[in-house]
Amino acid sequence: MVDREAGRALHRQLADLLRDQITSGTLGPGDRLPAEDYLAQTYDMSRTAVRRAIELLVYEGLLIKARGLRTQVREQPVRQVVLLNAEDTAETRMPGEAERLALGIPAGEPVLVVRRMTGETEVYAGAATTIRAAG
Repeated sequence: MVDREAGRALHRQLADLLRDQITSGTLGPGDRLPAEDYLAQTYDMSRTAVRRAIELLVYEGLLIKARGLRTQVREQPVRQVVLLNAEDTAETRMPGEAERLALGIPAGEPVLVVRRMTGETEVYAGAATTIRAAG
């Protein structure tokens, strides 16, 4: 439940509760969230606070929201490990729309750009990529 005396914004508390349900598997990939009205009534908060909590989780890549459809839990991508050599560099940036669609990532998710010492450039979905130093 949310605690009005906690000194923490209600939408952040609701986002934490929903995030815990997603990461624990209580809400699985493809599951639909209850309606905003239901969440607002259940947690005794405004629909605005509920919307802010949902938008936060959409931004984090945990939820998918589409006009006319109920918000649902996003299937989490399999993590990819990218090895970096000493001369390689990596940086994050926000993708353009075409690049985002090509990688199949939600709005708000950054990409990881790896520049190899050979001059080659590789682009990965940021939330699904782990970088490690090559042995």
